Amino acid sequence: MVRFLDRSTPPHIVTLILLAGLSALAMNVFLPSLPRMTEHFHTEYRVMQLSVAIYLGVNALLQIIIGPISDKFGRRPVILWGLVLFLGATLGCIFAPDIATFLTFRMCQAVVVTAMVLSRAVVRDMVPQDQAASMIGYVTMGVAVVPMVGPVFGGMLDEAFGWQSTFWLLFILGALILWMSWRDLGETSVSRGLSLMQQFREYPELFRSPRFWGYALTCALSSGAFFAYLGGAPFVGSAVFHLSPAALGFFFGAPAVGYFIGNGLSGRYSARVGINRMILWGCVLNAAGLGTALMVFAAGFQSEWTFFGFMTFVGLGNGMTIPNATAGALSVRPHLAGTASGLSGAIMIGGGAALSALAGALLQPGTGAWPLLWLMFATGVASIVSILLVIRRERRLAGLAL
Repeated sequence: MVRFLDRSTPPHIVTLILLAGLSALAMNVFLPSLPRMTEHFHTEYRVMQLSVAIYLGVNALLQIIIGPISDKFGRRPVILWGLVLFLGATLGCIFAPDIATFLTFRMCQAVVVTAMVLSRAVVRDMVPQDQAASMIGYVTMGVAVVPMVGPVFGGMLDEAFGWQSTFWLLFILGALILWMSWRDLGETSVSRGLSLMQQFREYPELFRSPRFWGYALTCALSSGAFFAYLGGAPFVGSAVFHLSPAALGFFFGAPAVGYFIGNGLSGRYSARVGINRMILWGCVLNAAGLGTALMVFAAGFQSEWTFFGFMTFVGLGNGMTIPNATAGALSVRPHLAGTASGLSGAIMIGGGAALSALAGALLQPGTGAWPLLWLMFATGVASIVSILLVIRRERRLAGLAL
């Protein structure tokens, strides 16, 4: 039985939502400040944008080792130490004297990914696959509120107090969530008695699984559109549509509106209709929204309202795809839930880092939003292909079993 703020029982869903939410907030709350931070550090936007790409890259690398470590030592200590290190890195970002120092501490901030990865693994520890998809959907539905309001508050704080205020917000919230996790986060992983090296040697078991790769790549490609958006939308908002930080923060949260709805649909229907069907519908909605945006732009209707408005479809599709694809990847080898969560997350975030950096490189004065829209559309279409291959394989294996 779960009891809130009692670490002798499994954690309450509120704690899991806040843990995952902090990781999401650290990714995007400061994005409306990127143009002003570029001026503050006397650098170029493409260099300042590395605060997104480098963060995602380190985030991906950490996820590879976080899973096995948590499978060995437990979810609780890894999450708590991750939060402590995150607080130290956040202070480093606030007081950084130059861009190199800032990027170094921003890179260290990525350790907060332990909260996101292991909140999902905790869910899989507690419940079976289809129920896990629903529960992960509810957890990440709460997370969707964070990117929806985070950039809004980030933009407002920037205009009122300067860009450092957004990092002070992260520090204060991180400290509060650390306290709550200390009180509430009961251990859910049972050690199998393997050494850490033995844990890492079990990675090939996942590497050899076509189902794991299918779910992981679908998740990575579908979310790739969103990560490209993270890297390019601040430039589009400020340089193409000339939005202030506060206005950019308001528009920037558009995908999160769709993500919130998509996660709600996942939470309600995944156990009923099955994860593969939910993933396919999500991928189709993602790509269809971006394809429609391209046609609307080609017809001459180019404004912040049309650009950011169609981004809600990206959020809607990902809200249906990510919880279900994650649950699928974690259920391929249930005894490796932490390892699978880390590896699938690394694939997703690593691809996201590359797409974020590519979006920042493609967008130059005079290009408009076109390079970003085409990049996002291409990854959306690729995600449909990936999940169709998973479905085809499962049908073929089912036919062989008859």
